[in-house]
Amino acid sequence: MTAPPLTERLRRTGSAIVRSPQAGLALVILVASAGLAVAAGSHTDPGTGATVNNFLNAHTLIQMATDASGFAIMGVGATIVIISGGIDLSVGAVYALAGVVMAMVLRAAGPLDPVTTVLLGLGTCLAVSLVCGLANGVMVVGLNVHPFIITLGTMWMLRGIAFVASRAESILVPAPLTNFAKASLGLGATLSPVPMLAMLGVTAAGSVYLTRTVMGRRIFAVGGNAEASRFAGLHVERIRLGVFVLSGLTAGVAAFLGASFYGSATSSDANGYELYVIASAVVGGASLTGGKGSAASATLGALLIVLMRQAIRTLHLDQNYEWIIIGGAMIVAVVLDQGGTKLVARRVAAAAGRAPTSPANPVPESK
Repeated sequence: MTAPPLTERLRRTGSAIVRSPQAGLALVILVASAGLAVAAGSHTDPGTGATVNNFLNAHTLIQMATDASGFAIMGVGATIVIISGGIDLSVGAVYALAGVVMAMVLRAAGPLDPVTTVLLGLGTCLAVSLVCGLANGVMVVGLNVHPFIITLGTMWMLRGIAFVASRAESILVPAPLTNFAKASLGLGATLSPVPMLAMLGVTAAGSVYLTRTVMGRRIFAVGGNAEASRFAGLHVERIRLGVFVLSGLTAGVAAFLGASFYGSATSSDANGYELYVIASAVVGGASLTGGKGSAASATLGALLIVLMRQAIRTLHLDQNYEWIIIGGAMIVAVVLDQGGTKLVARRVAAAAGRAPTSPANPVPESK
């Protein structure tokens, strides 16, 4: 069998991209960015004398990616939990505790060589976040309590532990961590692409895990119908436990990058990040009823939220409107998601030649 011509392959690839769940969100980001670039104006670079757009320049774009990296990395973990039918409100507290413990461990360890310092810091963050995620999963599965309640409780508990352990102090991290997180990688002294590269790496790993592995597909199955998954032989409790561990680990990665980049850790770090992380997942198309979502969409959702924040700064608007805009975006995203789900259900029902099934409109029994 001969391979299809190049034009046919390109047409199929383009059609698949257009139909992908991320296409609409990416288009919104591109259109909003173009509009902001036009509205932002420009200035003259004092060093080179060149005209530079106030928004569309390397420094602003990489800074936006850095701001979005924490939300996006934790958003990938939160999306995995949401796909399974759960929710994790404790990611910000896990971030704070992991960062504080890392800073305390490195302070107690004293001067070390740069490589050992970075590895010890990363290992500490991952270990603390893994324990926190495991605790969330064990309580959700073992106590059979809704994850909203469990993670709401652990959100306060973990932040309280961080507050007591650090005595509300801001603990500095060693210089090798900051040098690592702010490495320019040859792009210039003012550019720090490491958080952005970490964000892309976690997004790629999350996408592969969810779409190319058996474990990832089982998470979708559990979120779509837990009882059917149990009858199919899946270990539903084990899968639910695992998603909270993954969510904790992504919070640990974000904590390592955040504390390293900003040079310190405190118990108030990532306060309120729960809103941004869940908003990133929901704006990215994750369904709060489970069974739907993607890692790439969560990252695009985080970028869109940071783009909103950047637009407020660039256009010199009142920053108090940020919360209003993000909250409105969440509502619109959920409404559109539900509307799309109902539209698909009606089309499927119409194709099957019957009305959609519901408690108020059950399937008639065959005579």
